Amino acid sequence: MRNAEPVHIGYIFLVQLAKEDNMRVWTLEKAKNGFSELVRGALAHEPQLVTRGRSGADAVVVIARDDYERLVAPVDLYAAMQRSPLAAAIAEGAFDRDDPFPRPREMSRELSLGTTQGDGADGSMEFPDGVP
Repeated sequence: MRNAEPVHIGYIFLVQLAKEDNMRVWTLEKAKNGFSELVRGALAHEPQLVTRGRSGADAVVVIARDDYERLVAPVDLYAAMQRSPLAAAIAEGAFDRDDPFPRPREMSRELSLGTTQGDGADGSMEFPDGVP
């Protein structure tokens, strides 16, 4: 299933999106009449899209309870990062484990932040263009 922000979109686009995700599309009337079939589809881990009205802007997706619980379950950030494509690339040796994003020394440059006033005992700095 897609992970997207809820938006009001046209019926045709909504139906096209549902077909891409292999969702069955129901009008509200057909969903009422075929509720048992709709539930069987949802329990078979096939999300069911129910639209209301011609615009299709009002829509719900019916999913099985265990699918819902999986979607809203708290995510262990450490475990998710371990399953990430970057972690797999590092494990395969695509990156140096100590410095995964090395930068050539010749790209470094000197950076002047200003000069100290007097002996610098008070910690004040003198910046160009009168910046405090």
